[in-house]
Amino acid sequence: MSTQEILLQDDPNDLSHFPFNTWIYGSCIKRLLLLSGRQKWDLSKDVGDWERLTFDERHFLSLFLAFFAASDGIVIENLVEHFAREVKVTEARCFYGFQIAIENIHSEMYSLLIETLIRDHQEKNKLFNAILCVKKKAEWALNWIQNPSFAKRLVAFAAVEGIFFSGSFAAIFWLKKRGLMPGLTFSNELISRDEGLHCDFAYHLFNHYVTNKPSKHEIVQIISDAIKVEQEFSTEALLVSFIGMNCTLMNQYIEFVADRLLWELGCDKIYNVENLFDFMECISLEGKTNFFEKCVGEYQKCGVMFNKENHMFKLDEDF
Repeated sequence: MSTQEILLQDDPNDLSHFPFNTWIYGSCIKRLLLLSGRQKWDLSKDVGDWERLTFDERHFLSLFLAFFAASDGIVIENLVEHFAREVKVTEARCFYGFQIAIENIHSEMYSLLIETLIRDHQEKNKLFNAILCVKKKAEWALNWIQNPSFAKRLVAFAAVEGIFFSGSFAAIFWLKKRGLMPGLTFSNELISRDEGLHCDFAYHLFNHYVTNKPSKHEIVQIISDAIKVEQEFSTEALLVSFIGMNCTLMNQYIEFVADRLLWELGCDKIYNVENLFDFMECISLEGKTNFFEKCVGEYQKCGVMFNKENHMFKLDEDF
């Protein structure tokens, strides 16, 4: 069995896109076309909503925004310094190029939100440097950047984008359910869609290209460690219970997400729990925007997410 990953071997055709892998290159095209419409970040209504939140609600959301702002920089560093340099498959490098661009947009958005909503300089500094649960998540991801195993790093950063981000997305979708902070919640819709595509790409590389996969026990250990860190974070963030949002519900949702990630990586579920956040059930469904209320996040250009096989005319279907 070769110890050299196919993805990391020099490609004699790396200066040309042809012949290309259809699935990977298709992901690149989706990634590019979903970039459109990111210029309009309207936070004019968010400041008033933020000021009307309780102290505990602002504390809760501040921690999630702080982690988002810090974590995108870590994800970008891993992509630029490692994945995009190590991977030799042209289509995969193309996707990583788009991902680096979009992660920079995410980082800009979260930085803009923090600058807009949290005016006190000392409070901002405390969020990034003094709150242990935020630092612990960042340190977990940073430690994995240096791991020599490409396959394990792929799993670890799928955990960062799939598990560490999931609780933060849920917190913001909880605000959307309440009709609050339209700028934050609209950007969250777009960013969560992006991160879903990034995770799908990682799963595809792991399942179809990685030769030297870690054992299922090692995969479960990585995911379990990430779960422990994320649940410590949510416990610190949710010091009090809100209507429809508390530490118990959040921790169960994180376990629900972890089971899905394990399944995508070829492992059995270990938690077998239900998603109790009703507002997270419909995030993958097509939205129906009220044109008089907010920007439209459901647009997609012609051909994006298009599957030719689904549109073939056949006469041999069973009815």
